Amino acid sequence: MVIEVLKSKIHRVTVTQANVDYVGSITIDSALMEAANIIRGEKVQVVNVTNGERLETYAIPGAAGSGVICLNGAAAHKASVGDVIIIISYAALDFEVAKSFQPWVIFPETATNKLVK
Repeated sequence: MVIEVLKSKIHRVTVTQANVDYVGSITIDSALMEAANIIRGEKVQVVNVTNGERLETYAIPGAAGSGVICLNGAAAHKASVGDVIIIISYAALDFEVAKSFQPWVIFPETATNKLVK
C-alpha cells in the first residue's frame, strides 16, 4: 500500500507580493525551498492562516535570501500582501517506509521570511 505523507513544510511565512498577471505558481525564496527540500515545479499546497483559503500550485524559486513569497496568477486572488501562509508538499510512500520517514519542516522568522539560525 502507498500513502501520502507530509514531505516538506514551510511554516508561517508572510506573503510579500501577489501578481495576478503572472502565468501561475508561487515564488518562494530559494533558500527556504532548499531548507525545506522543495524543488522547482513541485506541487505545493498553500494554506492561508489569515483568511482560511487553501490552494494547490507549483513552486518556483525566487532570489536566495530575499524573503520573497509571491502568489502568482489566479492564486494571487487567494491572498493579500501581509497574509501569513503555510506551504506544504506531500510524498507518496510505501506504508512501511512512511512509518519512519522524517519530513523537512522549517520555521522561518514570519516577519522577514528569513531562516532562523
